[in-house]
Amino acid sequence: MNKRLAGWLSISALVVVLDQLTKLAVLSLMDFGQAIPVTSFFQLVLVFNPGAAFSFLADQGGWQRWFFVALAIIICGWLLMMLRHHQDERALPLAFALIIGGALGNVIDRVLYGAVVDFLYFHIGRYGWPAFNVADSAITVGVVLMLLSQFWPRRTRPDAETSS
Repeated sequence: MNKRLAGWLSISALVVVLDQLTKLAVLSLMDFGQAIPVTSFFQLVLVFNPGAAFSFLADQGGWQRWFFVALAIIICGWLLMMLRHHQDERALPLAFALIIGGALGNVIDRVLYGAVVDFLYFHIGRYGWPAFNVADSAITVGVVLMLLSQFWPRRTRPDAETSS
């Protein structure tokens, strides 16, 4: 593995570590359903999401757990191939690395707990955004960065080699 690819994958690993450390902290300090107000618009809450974004398929009989694990692993494999192909660029490999790290963080939850651990809850009055976690944040930033990069001209790093 070359240094650039290792650097991008270290970002993925950092996301996984930060995600899992924050989840372990919340799991050790809070009870399921507990809410700790932090500001007038933000709370720490401990909830488990057996579904995907916005609790999609959360009410199914349990098959979705392994479906989402398999889907995330397939997507991570595809993104890893894309990362290898675009490793000398700037925005796309960062996007891929963030998505890979976030997806793997949530896969770990599904395997260990049967659901994703969510704990960040933003709201205005009684209207709120679904609770999420560090992995979800990395995935979201990665997807936005990936979309935005489609509008930027492709630039490689100044020190990129001419041959791979």
